[in-house]
Amino acid sequence: MPSTPVADKPSAVRIPLSVYILGLSVFALGTSEFMLSGILQPLARDLGVSIPKAGLLVSAFAVGMVVGAPVLAAATLRLPRRTTLVGLLAVFMLGQVAGALAPTYEVLFVSRVLSALACAGFWAVGAAVAVSLVPGNARARAMAIMVGGLSVANIAGVPAGSFLGQQAGWRSAFWAVAALAAVGLVGVLMLVPRTAVPTGDDAPNLRRELRIYRDKQVWLALVTIALNAGAVFALFSYLAPLLTDVAGLPESWVPSVLALFGIGGLVGTVIGGRIADAHLFGTMYGGIAASTAVLALLALLAEYRFAAIGLALMLGVTAFTTAPALNARMFNAADAAPTLAGATTTASFNIGNTVGPWLGGLAISAGWGYAAVAWVGAAMAAAGVATTAVSSRVHARSRVVAASPARTVEYAEV
Repeated sequence: MPSTPVADKPSAVRIPLSVYILGLSVFALGTSEFMLSGILQPLARDLGVSIPKAGLLVSAFAVGMVVGAPVLAAATLRLPRRTTLVGLLAVFMLGQVAGALAPTYEVLFVSRVLSALACAGFWAVGAAVAVSLVPGNARARAMAIMVGGLSVANIAGVPAGSFLGQQAGWRSAFWAVAALAAVGLVGVLMLVPRTAVPTGDDAPNLRRELRIYRDKQVWLALVTIALNAGAVFALFSYLAPLLTDVAGLPESWVPSVLALFGIGGLVGTVIGGRIADAHLFGTMYGGIAASTAVLALLALLAEYRFAAIGLALMLGVTAFTTAPALNARMFNAADAAPTLAGATTTASFNIGNTVGPWLGGLAISAGWGYAAVAWVGAAMAAAGVATTAVSSRVHARSRVVAASPARTVEYAEV
C-alpha cells in the first residue's frame, strides 16, 4: 500500500499566522463573555442592584450570541471578510469601553448586548476565514486554534479579569479587555489577507446559503453541538457550589479548580485539533462518550473532594477534545455556505450554554441537590452520542449514494 504523501497529512500543513491572530481575538472575546462571574458582587454593589439582576448580564450576552451570529452573518455576507472582522472587533472594543464607563445598570446591559452581537458575528465570520486559510484536511486544526483562544481565556483571562476587577474595581476588567481587542484589531489589519468579494455566479447569495438548512446533516450537527455544550455547562455553571457544598472544598480552592478545568480544556483542544481531521466521527464519538462517563462518575463521586477535582480536570479534556471535530463537522456538512456554517455553529454552542444551565437549575430547584446537575449533563451527553451515531450513518449513506454509478448517470443526464 503506498504511503500518504507528507503534504497531504494534516499534521504537515503549516497553519498561517493570521489564524493565530484570530485565536488571540477570540481570547479577548471569551474573557469578556465569562469574566463577569468573578466580578458580579462588586459590580452589583457599585450599581446598586441585586446579584440575580446582575446575573442577567450573563444571560444577555448569551442571548446576544445566539441571535447575533446568524443575523450578522447574513447582514455582512456581501462585505469583504477582513473589513467585517475589523468592524466587528471595533464595535466589540467600543462595547467594552461603554461598559467600563457605564453610569447605570441599564447602560451596562445595553453595552453587553452590543458586545455579544459583535462577538457572535466575529466568531461566525472568523471561523469561516480560519477554515478558508487552510486546506480541507486541516480544518479541525484551524478551529482548534480558535477554540484554543477560548480555552486560554478560561485558564488565564477569566481569573486575571476577576483578580483585576476585585483589586482595581470591576471597571478595570472592561478596560483590559478593550485593550486586548485593540491588539486583535491591529493584528487582523496587518496579518489577515484582504479578499475581494466574489462576483458573478460566485457572488454571495443569502437564499442559496440558506439552503443548507434543508440538509438533515446540518441539523444533526447543530443538535449534537448544542447537546455537547449543554452537557458541559449544565455542570460547569454550578461547579463552584458543587465543590463547596457537596465535595466540602474551601471557597479559596474554587478558582484553582476552575483553572484546572481550563487547563484540561487547552489539553483537549490540542488533542482534538491533532486527531479530528483524520478521525472526525471517531473524535466525536470518543469525546462525547468520555464526557458522559466523566459526568456520571462525578454525580456518583462528587462528595469525595479529590475525585471531584480530578473529574473536573477530565471534563475539560473530554469536552474540548470534541470541540474542533464538532466545528469541522459543521463546516463539512455546510460546505457551500461557510459563513452561515460558522454562524450556526456559534448559535448552537450558545443554545447549549443557555439550555444546559437552565435544566441544571430546574434539577436544583426540584430539591435533587447540586450533584444532580452532573446527571443532567450526563443525560445530555448521552443524547449527543446518539445524534452522532445517526449523523455518522446519514453521512455514510450519502457517500455511498454519491459514489454509485447510477447516481453519476443521473447527474450526467441532468
